[in-house]
Amino acid sequence: MVYRAIGIMSGSSLDGLDIAFAEFHENAGKWTYELKSTACYPYDEEWTGRLKSATKLSAMDYLLLHADYGHYTGQKVNEFIEEHQLHYQVSLIASHGHTVFHVPAKKMTSQLGDGAAIAAETGLPVVTDLRAMDVALGGQGAPIVPIGEKILLKEHDYFLNLGGIANVSVKADPYIAFDICPANRVLNMLANDAGKNYDDGGAMAASGAVNTALLEELNRLDYYKQSYPKSLANDFGTDIVYPLIKNKAIEVKDALRTYVEHIVFQIQKAIPGLENFKPQTSNLKLLATGGGAFNTFLVERLRENLKEHSIEVVIPEANLVSYKEALIMAFIGVLRWRQEYNVLSSVTGSSRNSIGGALWTGQEA
Repeated sequence: MVYRAIGIMSGSSLDGLDIAFAEFHENAGKWTYELKSTACYPYDEEWTGRLKSATKLSAMDYLLLHADYGHYTGQKVNEFIEEHQLHYQVSLIASHGHTVFHVPAKKMTSQLGDGAAIAAETGLPVVTDLRAMDVALGGQGAPIVPIGEKILLKEHDYFLNLGGIANVSVKADPYIAFDICPANRVLNMLANDAGKNYDDGGAMAASGAVNTALLEELNRLDYYKQSYPKSLANDFGTDIVYPLIKNKAIEVKDALRTYVEHIVFQIQKAIPGLENFKPQTSNLKLLATGGGAFNTFLVERLRENLKEHSIEVVIPEANLVSYKEALIMAFIGVLRWRQEYNVLSSVTGSSRNSIGGALWTGQEA
């Protein structure tokens, strides 16, 4: 069977809307894929502001934003299809949406981007609300990407996503994955304080010095004492970590340097800590993707720290670095279409594996 699908991802770093068109082949239970077309549509100041302030809205205004963002997403998909000449080639769209509220302890998660609005704009079948079923079953609803890593990217032992939040997956039986710490979202906020959108290549961080007192305080935060499965909401970075750093009143370059060291420390602590789940090989490979994989200073520090554990950090080709999550959203949508499990309970802690996603039919009968 061949499936041609679009996956859409909006991460907590607020850099834009990632769209990927991929072709998936299934033969006797074995899957292969080809990433055909990709694009990132940066958010303008208005959309960045609306998404940042979504947590402060009334219920009515939040639902209006949910609808608006759905129509916006659908319009961007149409633009993507036009730009890449994909008319009559796309059979399905799967949209993660933009996470605003994530409180799995109370069985609630909410992503902006009304699926009905996307389907109405595109005239195509759309899968949304990918985390909701897992959360209803008592799971964290995150991470959900591991199903794609497990099936499509089997040659690696570990998977590290350096997005707005850093998370890790471990190829094991059962499969293990969890959120580690805030990453690009906090780094970008600190870079914004210096008038930059982001710290290009980690140059500012590389020129700074580690503030030991701040690093120790960051590493003492309660989340890092929790065992997996566990997941983070965006506000952990924006409302707890960032203010903690700002209260130290240190130079931006030193704050960036210290936070890079914090990210690396938490990753190192998380991965070697999974001794029982380490593959039985001395040649361990960690596939790093997400925007943070372009931060050469962060990757350099990560390689230095993981080398002592015989873990090689692998950075794939740029398209996979940037669009792995969008690619896997498309695959999750395909699995939903096939009525097959697309969320792993061993990762999220839910009562069972589940088939996540609401299906919206956009075409006329």
